[in-house]
Amino acid sequence: MDDAALGREAWSVLEANWTGSVTVPAPGLYPHQWNWDSTFVAIGLARWDTRRAGAELVSLLAGQWRTGMVPHIVFRPAHAEAYFPGPSVWRSQDHPDSPNGVCTSGLTQPPLHALALWWVWRHAADHDTATALVRRLYPMLVAQHDYLAATRDLGGGGLAAIVHPWESGMDDSPAWDAPLAALAPVRYAYRRDGLPERHPDSHHDRYVWLALRYRDSGYDPAYLRQEHPFAVEDPMFNGIWLASCQALAELAPVAGADPGPHRERAERIRAALLDRLWTDGAFHARDLRGGRLVPVCTVGSFGPLLDPGLPAERVAELVRVLESPRFMGAAGYPVPSCEIRAQEFDRSRYWRGPSWVNTNWLLRRAATVHGLTALAQVLGTCTLRLVRQAGFRECFDPFDGSGRGSRDFSWSAALTLDLLADGAG
Repeated sequence: MDDAALGREAWSVLEANWTGSVTVPAPGLYPHQWNWDSTFVAIGLARWDTRRAGAELVSLLAGQWRTGMVPHIVFRPAHAEAYFPGPSVWRSQDHPDSPNGVCTSGLTQPPLHALALWWVWRHAADHDTATALVRRLYPMLVAQHDYLAATRDLGGGGLAAIVHPWESGMDDSPAWDAPLAALAPVRYAYRRDGLPERHPDSHHDRYVWLALRYRDSGYDPAYLRQEHPFAVEDPMFNGIWLASCQALAELAPVAGADPGPHRERAERIRAALLDRLWTDGAFHARDLRGGRLVPVCTVGSFGPLLDPGLPAERVAELVRVLESPRFMGAAGYPVPSCEIRAQEFDRSRYWRGPSWVNTNWLLRRAATVHGLTALAQVLGTCTLRLVRQAGFRECFDPFDGSGRGSRDFSWSAALTLDLLADGAG
């Protein structure tokens, strides 16, 4: 399929998933607005449709809490209980800091939004619209970053902790296995597609239990610090936060603000990543409750590569791991979401092996930041090979490239548009 035809197919997916105000991740299973998904959609649309890219971010930030927290789901009222857990589980409307008239979850996701806003501003065909968008959203993104610094530095070392696997965006990653296994056994019916379903080999019961515990605390920051049993410093989450701090520094003059505090925060995050998460040639998640680094290496280990200020020797070590048989060196397609040699690797289970367009895009961006032209070319070309071969799937088998998960997945389509615009094919 040539580039023009692939681009038309990508647009048709995004048009089918557009509700008039937001782009849902995929037909059927995902009827609401997901934080990470909409942010990647905005990135993918940046070179093509400034207004719609901006609409994705504006609609998502309409769900921002007064604390600055940007929730991982903003619910569409017409489909309120079409997904579990829905608004009746989260009960955001009962919290004084939640947005009026908008039901959301009580968790967040990686703070990619400032980088996405910078991407829209940098590539906008309509510069006036993009500038107005920056001035509108900049203070909201500053509040988001202040929330993370004030509320989520649970380890006291300068990094943000996730308090639920859903906050990582990489829900079923084996990086969360040990922290979850330490929890008391719980049994809930986990529903998908509206039907009760047991996952005897997964942690979904614990996912619901953790969400309910946090909800029942009143989403209290003190509870997170003192009692909540799951707290993990994730290198991908913090690598994205660092990159977004640098994006805010770039956007600050457009908004008439001082870039200095954002640069200083980025430096603190960099130092904390190197001090707290680096070992054996890669970054690893830190289980704050267990007091140890998680040994398994995942695609999240490469998140700090998004930092152009990462020391060159660390960049070289990370790239060696990425290109080794642990990841790209033994896979047909980039980038397996878990190291292939790990016992936890499973090519068929979400985030335990399959390749994803969004993490491929992030690592391609990281390679570009460090001038790794050949690596960036491989990541772009092979990602487009995946979608040409299997369509805009949620994820892909890293060995044969077959599609897995939902079809017509929005971020796969949107990021394909960005790759095509960048000449990655």
